[in-house]
Amino acid sequence: MTHVNWSFETKAVHVGSEPCPQTGALVSPIYQTSTYTFKSTEEAGNIFAGEQAGYVYGRVSSPTQHELERKIAALEGGEACSAFASGMAAIASVCTALLESGDHVICDTVVYGGTYGLFEKIFSKYNVEASFIDTSDIEKLTNAIRPTTKFVYLESPANPTLKVVDIAEVSNVCKKHDLQLIVDNTFMTPYFQKPLELGADIVVHSATKFMGGHGDLLAGVVVGSERFIKEELHDPLTKLGGIISPFTCFLVKRGLQTLALRMEKHNANALEIARYLEGHSKIKSLAYPGLESFSQYELVKKQMSGYGGLIAFEVVGGLKNGQVFCDNLKLIQLAVSLGDVGTLIEHPASMTHRSVPIEERRKHGITDGLIRLSVGIENATDIIGDIEQALAKVETKGAE
Repeated sequence: MTHVNWSFETKAVHVGSEPCPQTGALVSPIYQTSTYTFKSTEEAGNIFAGEQAGYVYGRVSSPTQHELERKIAALEGGEACSAFASGMAAIASVCTALLESGDHVICDTVVYGGTYGLFEKIFSKYNVEASFIDTSDIEKLTNAIRPTTKFVYLESPANPTLKVVDIAEVSNVCKKHDLQLIVDNTFMTPYFQKPLELGADIVVHSATKFMGGHGDLLAGVVVGSERFIKEELHDPLTKLGGIISPFTCFLVKRGLQTLALRMEKHNANALEIARYLEGHSKIKSLAYPGLESFSQYELVKKQMSGYGGLIAFEVVGGLKNGQVFCDNLKLIQLAVSLGDVGTLIEHPASMTHRSVPIEERRKHGITDGLIRLSVGIENATDIIGDIEQALAKVETKGAE
């Protein structure tokens, strides 16, 4: 049965989760094996040569991994997908596939700290130069392009400020200059945003986050053309060894089956909490894409079908009062990561974005007091109650 005309929810439940053809098991088995046998040397040779479908070795692929990749490609609207052991393994492998010594890349100024560190601390050692610019400024973007530029990399919304970039507009620039556009879609997931439909060439995710959704796995995925996934990405996937385990594939598949339900709840809760924070006297600044006060609200409505579960805000009094607030939360957990069923909070300057130089952080909105809230699927009233009692501990006398 074709899935082309199925809705997102139906694809999430059924694609890549078909009953086992051998046993009829409703839930397909986990192929927990490191290697595979062959009926003959001829068959082995054909499979190794890619002339016959089959499996060779767990570091290359597995049936469980293949099922997950089919599901994600269908949800993201891509031709093919590769799954990795983590989001950073996925991003690093894409870069390895596309870059050579002497190349130049353009990366947005606001990205996950690990991504910034990948360009600045790893690829820089191999004579790859990265320019960090605001990709939402098309003039700056165009001026930053060099003859050696290979791709533009961005997150939208960006981690942790939630800045949104017009993906279609950036894609037009990339196409004019024969550049690849890579978009990290972790925050929105394909449920709320499809970068490939907006003109991106490659989409990456930390599947650890909303895709897995339960804080119990590490995974990353890359979606793009079949040629890129099967040909260019094959060597980085198999030679660098960042392969995802069969059991993790099973967990991500299971998480994806409820992705639509969870994203709707994350979104509804986050919007309610953002509205509560918007009028609070102890909140100095607030960013949530679903608020009409959000500076890029019109762009959000243009390219996203929802607003997501992330809120960025700053408590009056900066870093000190932000720490007081975080340390007094009881229901909400202080932890890195996001997209969990439970609400998580973190301080980017000292945690996820610590590797970014202070001057760079501050210049691009990652202030010392900025707090990132990943809203879970608990009852919104309970989350607000916890925020309220923690804010009550914040002293505003003498605060900026």
